[in-house]
Amino acid sequence: MKIRLLAALLFLSCHIAVAQGENLAVNENGKLIYYEVVKLEGITSDLLRNRLDAYLKKQKTLKVKSAVGDSAILANGKFVINKTLLVMSHPSGEVLYSFNAEVKEGKYRFWLSDFGFVPYQRDRYGNFVAATAKATPLEENPGKLNEGQWKEYRTQTAKYVQDFAAKLKQYMANEKPVEIPAPEKKVVSKSW
Repeated sequence: MKIRLLAALLFLSCHIAVAQGENLAVNENGKLIYYEVVKLEGITSDLLRNRLDAYLKKQKTLKVKSAVGDSAILANGKFVINKTLLVMSHPSGEVLYSFNAEVKEGKYRFWLSDFGFVPYQRDRYGNFVAATAKATPLEENPGKLNEGQWKEYRTQTAKYVQDFAAKLKQYMANEKPVEIPAPEKKVVSKSW
């Protein structure tokens, strides 16, 4: 009897730990946020800033909004949430977010916040387009009718954010320095 109770308790605690990993934290203003500080010993702030700039240029879904000084970057991004029924999948909407990063000697921090959902609808040509221009914050309570669907949007957002963070950390920890390609020298063969 004790073994069954212990096994059930262990299973329940593992299930709760997995569920916690899929949720985003809430900041002091009540907004969803993902915040992380990463230490990379022995790397200068200039090199970290160059790596961060190169990573943001490679991302198609992130648009750099502004760079504040040598250490801070602000960007806006979005990603599409798909709704899957059996085999078919179609976009349900998009989530807009803000990306902030700051760089110092041997460490950097980044956070994603201001998550807003924009629902999609079909237009007269059968394409999925934004139904409204204004995004609904993911922190808002959608009511009882859309509660399950809204929870799925939050779960997909948390998975996207964790995947984004893992890719960013892997790119920033890359041993190979980011190289800026030198312009090609053209040889003119007509004149000597």
